[in-house]
Amino acid sequence: MSRSILSTAALLGALAVILGAFGAHGLKSLVPPESVSTFETGVRYHMYHVFALLATGLLSIHYPVLPMKRAAQCFLVGMLLFSGSLYLLTLLKATETVGLSRIGLITPIGGLFLVAGWLFLFWGLLKRHT
Repeated sequence: MSRSILSTAALLGALAVILGAFGAHGLKSLVPPESVSTFETGVRYHMYHVFALLATGLLSIHYPVLPMKRAAQCFLVGMLLFSGSLYLLTLLKATETVGLSRIGLITPIGGLFLVAGWLFLFWGLLKRHT
């Protein structure tokens, strides 16, 4: 379990750096400043939760319990929904696509998954080895 969590975190970390560089250098000419800010929020939470995944993977070596696996799953789903929806909103703004503004309703659902990931991590640390 820990190897797959750690390797996933490594790949998602690389993606966060790539997206962050794009946001800092290429995005400003494509969208208004508020959309750049939205994109940067997505990248920031993406990277925060890469570190959460890394911690979960390392901790799961010593705490190989189901809540650790659930924490990693929640972090992944949360990153996809939270950061992914912010990236998508920025893309829609850049392409001037209309009619899909409700995609922002996904963002708080992603946030709930991120919170759940932290709570599962807490629970996993409280459980004894099985």
